[in-house]
Amino acid sequence: MRIKPFQAVYPNMDFVTSSDAFFARVKFEYPEYKRNGFFDKTTQKAIYICEIETTLRTFTGLIACSDIKDYNEGNIKKHEDTISSKEQQQMELMISRDAVVKPVLLTYQKVDEITELINNFKKENGCFHETNFSEDQQIHRFWEVGDVELIDKFQQLFLEKVPKTYIADGHHRCSTLALMNKRIMKKMGESKFDVILSAFFPKDQLEIHDFNRVVTGLNDNTQATFMDKISQFFDVEILKEPNKPSQKHEIVMFLNKEWFKLTWKKEVLKSYQKTPVLLDASMLDEKVMKGVLGIEEVRTDTRIKYVEGIKGLENFQMMTLKNEDSVGFCLYPVELTDLITVANMGEAMPPKSTWFEPRMKNGLIVQEFDS
Repeated sequence: MRIKPFQAVYPNMDFVTSSDAFFARVKFEYPEYKRNGFFDKTTQKAIYICEIETTLRTFTGLIACSDIKDYNEGNIKKHEDTISSKEQQQMELMISRDAVVKPVLLTYQKVDEITELINNFKKENGCFHETNFSEDQQIHRFWEVGDVELIDKFQQLFLEKVPKTYIADGHHRCSTLALMNKRIMKKMGESKFDVILSAFFPKDQLEIHDFNRVVTGLNDNTQATFMDKISQFFDVEILKEPNKPSQKHEIVMFLNKEWFKLTWKKEVLKSYQKTPVLLDASMLDEKVMKGVLGIEEVRTDTRIKYVEGIKGLENFQMMTLKNEDSVGFCLYPVELTDLITVANMGEAMPPKSTWFEPRMKNGLIVQEFDS
């Protein structure tokens, strides 16, 4: 992987009284905020160590620019299909801001030498800036690595030891930048859209949580006929109390204020035995969403709401109870090895299959296109 330093734009926290309110609006208000002096710019090109402290653990990674060539050549692996309408939205935002306000989240196989460089720098240097978010109970810290020799060390290690990275979050930002770069290069012969602002977190600094589904309407099925139809695919067990699935190929369903454990029947799993990566979300989409609930396109059908598992079962239950005829499906988190296999095959995961932690915030580190 080719990584590059850049001059970062960062928030002037003297003018921010509420981090939660300010950064929630940065995505759309960045140009105005920048004009009004809410952001400063570093005096040198650098790369940045990023530490995100949550209530459960602390994540540490590195922020730098990826070369767009690595994306075009397939060294930055994707696992999600992009939608042209979302690319259009991203393009309009990037052009209006003339900047990228949130890094793409990339993961890679841990390299001990990179981890050691990061940890040593943190021990020997104070952080560049720090932001507290009370709503999420998180602290985001950044260290500026401006020493040319140390930057060279990081660049060499990534070039030699990190042949591939995998997109955890930011598929549309990557595809949009690649599209913009291609079009400008074709017209002008050069382009300012030749890098991707990236946050590199090794696999041990990344967690995947469940991403669950709530569907409104049973497709003219009564609850009894619905249960009868899904029992063709699952062994069904009534749960005495709410619980998340304990393993892969187990789904927890919430219907009519009751909880059920659904376990795929052996014959169903056997019918997919030639599938290289067997995902619960894929089977659920085919057998239940399409086959029973009549949902042909899970990516766009408005009957489906996707609920982040990290928000807990109480939130999942509340979302399901908003409509009397809703049914909720709680899935076991996707394994990172499955995601990597799918990405290496050049295939796509079902939409909203994964919820990654940590989550990057808009506006904490900004890369302007003229930098």
